[in-house]
Amino acid sequence: MELSNSVVVITGAAQGLGLAMAKDLAQRQCKLALVDLDADKLASAKAECESLGSPKVATYLCNVANEQDVEATFKAIPDDLGGLNGLVNNAGVLRDGLLIKSTENGLEKLSLNQWQTVIDVNLTGVFLCARECAAQMIEQKQTGCIINISSISRAGNMGQSNYSAAKSGVASLSVVWAKELARYGIRANSIAPGFIETDMTASIKPDMLEKMTRGIPLRRMGQGHEIAHTVRYLLENDYVTGRIIEVDGGLRL
Repeated sequence: MELSNSVVVITGAAQGLGLAMAKDLAQRQCKLALVDLDADKLASAKAECESLGSPKVATYLCNVANEQDVEATFKAIPDDLGGLNGLVNNAGVLRDGLLIKSTENGLEKLSLNQWQTVIDVNLTGVFLCARECAAQMIEQKQTGCIINISSISRAGNMGQSNYSAAKSGVASLSVVWAKELARYGIRANSIAPGFIETDMTASIKPDMLEKMTRGIPLRRMGQGHEIAHTVRYLLENDYVTGRIIEVDGGLRL
């Protein structure tokens, strides 16, 4: 895919990895559809991307787990930006907890709400956005690429039953969609980041962060621009589909 003037949607685009991806693509003159639930941060992201060279940036307040929101958003994007060529399914939430934890007061359980919130956003949201993106691309007769952001946790991470299940699911969906959508010229891939420096990881206690970093073969956490670089590679290379690219500093050697 030629990035200049291509239309790429990024969910969870107002901060963190989503914003890093958006800024990188803005510098390549992509037209951007930035999707999030934080209006103020979306406005700031839009201004940053415009200043970096994006010819057009549109923002959308959208709950990716809400079918009507997603349908309306993806219907509007081609009208607003002149087409649709790519999607980065990046929006996600965490609600960590052990399945069962024994305490002095009895057993603590991972709640259904903790489970369902993560599944709704991180798995169902990915499904809804990809479905509507593919529908619009087919109707517009445009080719391109869907990228799902998975995680190293897809292999199973203690305290993350919900997150691990969701991230394993989106990796599998990429393979399914690569097979189903190839006939329309639509590719599908996943990126599985390891520990990346974000606002989320900045809240981790320093001693825990140091322990995590020591376990990474490259002895450092990843950077947002390194994930953004991988997004760019997957968008540009028209012969890569159905793949899960691990960007984790060697954690899964």
